[in-house]
Amino acid sequence: MTKVMIYTTSYCRYCYAAKALLNSKGVKYDEVDVTKDPKMKRKVMEELGWKTVPIILINDRVIGGYDDLRALEEEKKLDEMLK
Repeated sequence: MTKVMIYTTSYCRYCYAAKALLNSKGVKYDEVDVTKDPKMKRKVMEELGWKTVPIILINDRVIGGYDDLRALEEEKKLDEMLK
């Protein structure tokens, strides 16, 4: 089973767009909203090597942010990753 994790903030339009794309594909994902925990946000960003939200992981692999997720969809690679 594919595991999808997304780190978000409540004020990020790209976070909403990423979740909408995943929802449109019927993908179940775990979401961690780091809006009210800047310390956790910094820790996650440092550990994963990413500087913005959303941070999207598929099967524990960082795929990037919304633009990266959208690119995978446009290249017809996302469905394969989600199998």
